Parts: sequence; C-alpha cells; structure tokens
Amino acid sequence: MKQSSAIEARGVAPHPSGKSQGLTSGAHGMVSGSLRQPGFLVGLTFLVVLVGSVLWSNPLAGAARPAPDAVQRPPLPKHDWRNLDTPVTPSVRPASTPSATTAPVAQPKAWPAPIISSTQQSLINQDRARAGLPPLTWSPCLAAIAGQNAVRMAAQGYISHTNGVNLDLGCHLSSRSGENIGYLSGGINDVTINNLFMNSPEHRANILGPFHYVGTAWAVAPSGYAYIAVEFS
Repeated sequence: MKQSSAIEARGVAPHPSGKSQGLTSGAHGMVSGSLRQPGFLVGLTFLVVLVGSVLWSNPLAGAARPAPDAVQRPPLPKHDWRNLDTPVTPSVRPASTPSATTAPVAQPKAWPAPIISSTQQSLINQDRARAGLPPLTWSPCLAAIAGQNAVRMAAQGYISHTNGVNLDLGCHLSSRSGENIGYLSGGINDVTINNLFMNSPEHRANILGPFHYVGTAWAVAPSGYAYIAVEFS
C-alpha cells in the first residue's frame, strides 16, 4: 500500500437587547242603594211566582251547574333534587400543549492529543553530526509549541504554517527560529519523515541551520494521518 506524505518548511522570522315595571289588571265595583217605591211588594211577589214556575218546569234551572272540567295540565317533571346540590360545570378540555423538543446538543470537537517525542531530535542530531555540526538541545518550550501546531493540523486535516516561528522566539532561546511540518498517511514514522525532510532543500536547511535548540511533536487525526511539527531556535 502506497503511503502519501507532504512537508513544508518555514525559515527564520522576527519576534512580533328599571326598575322593573309590572302591569296588573282587575275589576272593582259595589252596588248600593235602597228600594222605597210603593209597588215594591207586588213586584217582588210576582217575581217570586215567576221564578218558582220556572224552577218547577225546569228542576235543573236553579240547581248549581257542574263546574266545567278542570283544565288538564301535564304533570310537572320530577327532579332528582340530589342532583341540584352541586351545579354542573361544563367540562373543558385543556388546550393541547406541544411537546417540548430537545434541541440536539452540539458535541465539542475532539482534538487529538499531542505526542511529544524526542526521536526526531535524535535523528536530526545524527544528520548534524554527519555534517560536522553540534547537536541541538531539547527544549520543552519549543516542544509545547510543536504540540500545539501538530494538534491544529490534525484537527483541520491539512498542513499549514501559522505563527509557529513567532512563538518560537517567545521561548527566548535565541534571535532565530525555524519550523518544519509534514504528515504521513500511514501513521507516525520518524525515520520516513526525517528522510523526506533531508531530501528537501528547505527542510534540510533548517535541520542543518545555525540553531541550538529543537522541540518536536506528533498528532494523529481520526483519519489515521499523522502530523508532525519541528520547531528550531
């Protein structure tokens, strides 16, 4: 299986919100007065005889007539008074409340952990020794910067220079700084990446440059690609 790789080098840089109304009706009256006329007794006797003859001929005429049949009214409905103790309240269906939807929680982006290793330092010093140059001393400050850059590249998925060389100067080791970066698709392999560096004039110039300190780190992306940063000062 063929492995892909890429490297880049960067040289020395300077430090930088109503009354209601009712109506009634009725008949009221009174008869008063006295009869004092002379023919009063004769007329009264005649009147009695006439009435008696009428009663004799029609016995029912003076009898009390039966009262007309009472108006038949429908019986009043029976109520179960027990049911009147408590008023009936119409049932009200509560308005439906839309169920609350839980918004998906954004998961924080997982950053790979840096792998601080001095293996690359050893290979660089071997290259320098072959060129008759003094070895580079390991710098924890440069290694921390290398770790930040390796993690950044692994997270973004490609190699790039940002402010590595300026951060290197912040370690106050010297007035010079340099940086080599690269990646391998097959994972961490210090020997392979060192060979790639040494076969590139720009990267070789940093490895054999006028530096005194070095720090290196790897970071592996979820894809399996391994990214390396080498900081010089």
